[in-house]
Amino acid sequence: MVLSPSALKRFFIGKPIASSEDQHHRLSKRIALPVFASDAISSTAYATEEILIVFLSLAAVGLTAYENLVPISILVIILLIIVVSSYRQTIYAYPNGGGSYIVSRENLGRSPSLVAGASMLVDYILTVAVSVSAGVAAIVSAFGNLAPYRVEICVAFIFLITLANLRGLKESGALFAPPTYLYIISLASLIIVGLYKVYFKDLGPIDHSDEYAKELLSGQKTLTLFFFLKAFSSGAVALTGIEAVADGVPAFEKPEPKNASKTLLWMAVILGTSFLGLSVLAQKLEPIKDHEGNVKITVLAQMAEQVYGGRNIFFYITQFATFGILILAANTAYADFPRLSSIIAKDNFLPRQLANRGDRLVFSNGVIFLGLASAVLVISFGGIVNALIPLYAVGVFTGFTLSQFGMLVRHRNLKEPGWQARAFFSGVGALTTFAVAGTVVVVKFTDGAWIPAIVIPTMMAIFLAINRHYTRVRSFLKIEEGYIAPRRTHTVVVLVGSVNKGVLQAVKYAESLRPDKILAISVVGSQEDKEKLDADWAKYNMTVELEMLTDDFRNLTDSILTRINQLDDEFSDDIITVVIPEFVTALRSQWLHNQSALSIKARLLYRPNTVVTSVPIVIE
Repeated sequence: MVLSPSALKRFFIGKPIASSEDQHHRLSKRIALPVFASDAISSTAYATEEILIVFLSLAAVGLTAYENLVPISILVIILLIIVVSSYRQTIYAYPNGGGSYIVSRENLGRSPSLVAGASMLVDYILTVAVSVSAGVAAIVSAFGNLAPYRVEICVAFIFLITLANLRGLKESGALFAPPTYLYIISLASLIIVGLYKVYFKDLGPIDHSDEYAKELLSGQKTLTLFFFLKAFSSGAVALTGIEAVADGVPAFEKPEPKNASKTLLWMAVILGTSFLGLSVLAQKLEPIKDHEGNVKITVLAQMAEQVYGGRNIFFYITQFATFGILILAANTAYADFPRLSSIIAKDNFLPRQLANRGDRLVFSNGVIFLGLASAVLVISFGGIVNALIPLYAVGVFTGFTLSQFGMLVRHRNLKEPGWQARAFFSGVGALTTFAVAGTVVVVKFTDGAWIPAIVIPTMMAIFLAINRHYTRVRSFLKIEEGYIAPRRTHTVVVLVGSVNKGVLQAVKYAESLRPDKILAISVVGSQEDKEKLDADWAKYNMTVELEMLTDDFRNLTDSILTRINQLDDEFSDDIITVVIPEFVTALRSQWLHNQSALSIKARLLYRPNTVVTSVPIVIE
């Protein structure tokens, strides 16, 4: 049994959901937390690792790395508090979602809003690529034999997450919630058990016996400001994803702003405590990681192995949970990218198709585009997390900066009660995130941070080009005062291959149009074909004139187009309707027919003053 495309779609995606059912498919706080917060929470799996990479293999400061780990983590948490405070204001000020793009559009103008929009769209694509790559890295750390298949595994998971999100936001959220909560529990367990063993059971640092590890730890260089800032910017990736809640407020159950604000607060608490806890634990256990990738086991895996006394059930639970949260962190991008792209599309800066909701009340075109773009990115960078991180941070902090500066302008313009305090938080947040964004660009420019610096302006140029197109179309279609549609002569051309039921029906349809002129055209390759067709045409007493074109080279399409051009030259104000009898068979046998109708329609599609009509003949 062969399933039709429609049946396959229903099988994988599910039955369509009516627009009136939208309220029943909103997210509760319990489901919204894993949907919108998994990206931010998952950052704890690699943020500490990124700091250590800078200190150990780039700055080569040896054991000094662990002394600076906690101070940097505290600075990141202070930044977290500032940014979350600003985004809570954004949630209540703009309950229709859109985040930094909407804030910038309403308060800063078109160009800053496009920068914010481009930054966040790039961020969401990178979220999928980074999260899935980091998740697969966790699995590779536990099962080293999977390392050669890293990219293939990444692409497979992107496909599965894309498919899940096409089924609907609530369904994907319910599916992905358990792994998120498992990670939170396993992370809390690792931190609590680890710190207990460190302070009460005399658990010591990890024993690094190989020569390369000893070399990393033996570094004696003095920590410079440049590398301190570079480590801070690497640790700041823990903040990626906290804007997601503000972008997706309409997806929450009523009251949307209140529920979104509570979810954002819980996310900040979980993120801050877990990041600080892991940093303190890493300071005591001294895991290692390098820039070159010679140390293949992740920092989190090293600490889990040390805390739990080897690769036992608890170690594998931690790795599985880490893998799960990192893979599912990509779901945050799937929740926000389609919604943000739909808003930008409604403003005529992206193709209108991105603004359309699919069968399951999700912006399915945006979901599919996100899946394809992130898969291309993973393949291009070989699924290596370290190579993707610099690209990740620039867009995030650019969006943060514009959002908070936009809120500052809003507070100053409205001057609502208590606006000074809110404006202060927004101003401090804008300056801080701007400094972080600048730091990332400067200190990680050669590592790949230059790419967003090129990609974002390029995307803005694309936005403006799309907008100019829509403006031109709208101007062309606008009805001026006194406009009257012109009367045009109407010529109908019926294409004939042979005399059959389909052709007879097409001729009858053409006559029903009551044109000024009607003509049947056929292209023949020999005198014998011409005589046979002429006889068949006369046999059925056809009243329509049949014109046969001889083409020794059997070029059907070009011969027809040449004749249509000649007809068009006879009347400058002519509308030509081309009627094509088209035989439609079952999908399994469609390939047995030469599909000449499709070729002709494709060539006529962009011809001015031409209407193409198919008269389908369905063959059971």
